[in-house]
Amino acid sequence: MPPPPIRHLVLVLGDQLDARSTAFAGFDGARDRVLMVEAPDESTHVPSTRMRTAMFLSAMRHFADEEITGRAWPLDYLRLGAHRFDTIADALDDALARHRPDALVMTQAGEWRLADAIAQCCAQHEVRLDERDDLHFMASKQEFAEYVGSRRQLVMEPFYRRMRKQHGILIDADGGPTGGEWNYDHENRGAFGRKGPGLLPAPVGFEPDAITQEVIADMALHLGDQYGSADAFDWPVTRRQALVALEDFVTHRLQDFGRFQDAMWQREPYLYHARLSAAMNLKLLDPREVIAAATGSDAPLPAVEGFVRQILGWREFMRGVYWWRMPDLAQANALKHNAPLPDWYWTGQVRMNCMRETIGQTLATGYAHHIQRLMVTGNFALTFGMDPQQVHAWYLSVYVDAVEWVEMPNVLGMALYADGSRFVTKPYAAGGAYINRMSNYCAGCVYKPGDRTGETACPVTVMYWDFVARHADMLESNPRTVMMARNLRRMDPDEVKTLQAAAQRMREQPDLL
Repeated sequence: MPPPPIRHLVLVLGDQLDARSTAFAGFDGARDRVLMVEAPDESTHVPSTRMRTAMFLSAMRHFADEEITGRAWPLDYLRLGAHRFDTIADALDDALARHRPDALVMTQAGEWRLADAIAQCCAQHEVRLDERDDLHFMASKQEFAEYVGSRRQLVMEPFYRRMRKQHGILIDADGGPTGGEWNYDHENRGAFGRKGPGLLPAPVGFEPDAITQEVIADMALHLGDQYGSADAFDWPVTRRQALVALEDFVTHRLQDFGRFQDAMWQREPYLYHARLSAAMNLKLLDPREVIAAATGSDAPLPAVEGFVRQILGWREFMRGVYWWRMPDLAQANALKHNAPLPDWYWTGQVRMNCMRETIGQTLATGYAHHIQRLMVTGNFALTFGMDPQQVHAWYLSVYVDAVEWVEMPNVLGMALYADGSRFVTKPYAAGGAYINRMSNYCAGCVYKPGDRTGETACPVTVMYWDFVARHADMLESNPRTVMMARNLRRMDPDEVKTLQAAAQRMREQPDLL
């Protein structure tokens, strides 16, 4: 005999690990039930690395144990290898048939793909979908849609200033910005120089407990060969750990975060960065408490403002842009790039030291900071002309903080300029000189950042000039990139042809790079 129907089946996704979420408002343990699913497809629809999968599954199991079972709430937790369902939609289809709820309750999904699949499943079962606002974000989807209005193009800076005013963050009594300036980017572009960063404050790490170790073992049994490694897993997977990580960052690294946020250094993956994005994206931390901790600290204003900008500015803006532009954003390819993603993006086995360091670090730790993502792996993908959807899949696969609402617009929009000028003002393209200025990667490389031709010609530099040549008309029409096109026109035409021929050989034989 089937069990009696329930009132609400509450679906909790892997990036919704917040006991205070709207999905639990009015929860009644006598009439409602929670559903959580470890679905293989979430690790295979793009080939997620071991570190990323371990982050999600460990955080999910800890949340279920501490926040759901700990409250004695009824729970269907479908563990990897203990059920027959490949996708969340498959598991939901079975759960709706078994429990026959009056409604499926959930906080808004963070991916268009999942939101659509869940809505279709509810429609097929004629079950009401009660999709509630995600109050984790400081601008709701509706508020952002109203902000967009009839605009066809957006710029982050006006939105950021609006959010600062609306929430009273770094705002003086007269309504102006604290310190008299909205933006301290001019103070936040420092490099370490030849001496390097010196002794760095290592971020707090968290030894994998029995739950995390069991997750890693289950992955090996049920997900087969995955890329990367989880051997160095030390990420916060509970709210308690995330709060410790927040305090550690504010106390030990925030003061130098702003000045060196764009700098890079070999074998130093974290530098002064926060390592909080994964905890925030899984909802272990609320952005309000993170911003409050930063603004309440003794750190210099440029450092605090630079950090707040990442959260209240880019993070909120990218989430709004994602829902504004989907589903079209997923297929965007304004530059008509179609080169395949080189295999070495999955192995790190490449001669270019900047790419070897950044990709190797990514596969080992599940992390790279924003300049490594934008101006190393992203910049090369852009200038090389790689297929945007393949590049997007790679970014979604390898980073522990990768959730589509934030990853896709950052990659397709900002790094690859695949959505044109819809919400970024220029393509972020640069040659080897930029990487040489902001890091020590070039010192250990077989290529020379200033060489445009010959055996030591830097592929980053060669591809940059080839990109400028291929898109010169577009770059010349943009005030922010016009100098790139003009500098190309000053070069000897024969050298340009040589550069373009070299770039084409690199595209044809990327494994030789």
